[in-house]
Amino acid sequence: MKVHKEGTGFLLTLFTILFIVNMTLYHTVGKGALFYAVSFVSTVLFLLILNFFRSPYRRFPYDSEGLVIAPADGTIVAIEEVMENEILHRKCLQISVFMSIFNVHANWFPVNGTVKQVSHQDGRFMAAYLPKSSTENERSAVVITTKNGQEILARQIAGAMARRIVTYAKAGEKCHVDEQMGFIKFGSRVDVYLPLDTEVLVDMDQKVTGNQTPIARLSR
Repeated sequence: MKVHKEGTGFLLTLFTILFIVNMTLYHTVGKGALFYAVSFVSTVLFLLILNFFRSPYRRFPYDSEGLVIAPADGTIVAIEEVMENEILHRKCLQISVFMSIFNVHANWFPVNGTVKQVSHQDGRFMAAYLPKSSTENERSAVVITTKNGQEILARQIAGAMARRIVTYAKAGEKCHVDEQMGFIKFGSRVDVYLPLDTEVLVDMDQKVTGNQTPIARLSR
């Protein structure tokens, strides 16, 4: 499994610190119960962080035109009609994917098109599964215009443990569902705002896979 570029530096630093701690302990107390306990905890911690930064190679296997593909791994926590007042300023169908710390945290573009706008908003770090996190947490927004002229908003939202949102999208660039839109470090969520006449293809609490699971079908 490939390690995501966002985790390379962090993992090297963590490995170095844990190595120094364990070697120092070994040379001061020897191979006692304390050394083995710390070594075990260090190994588990490093493997958990390594698992978080995994970066699987994925390609959507079918024709993606007209489909909205899950932008992230996780669980569907919202399917509802909302008033999006921050960017689109209209009623939309919101579909939200919550990512636990055990999910892949790379984010993919949900549709093909052209990036119209990219913005970032500072905010709080409440639990990402809460509805208020969409409008109160730190977040980055990417507006995509499809070839049929529909505007789709994808919003990366920081969670209680997330402290950095990385967004690769650039205004004016073409985008495709097989391309990564960004990365969020530790638990978080991604909201997608769609036209009201969009057909929903998922259910509440359903597990989805980023760049693999169709979550909706656009009307045109």
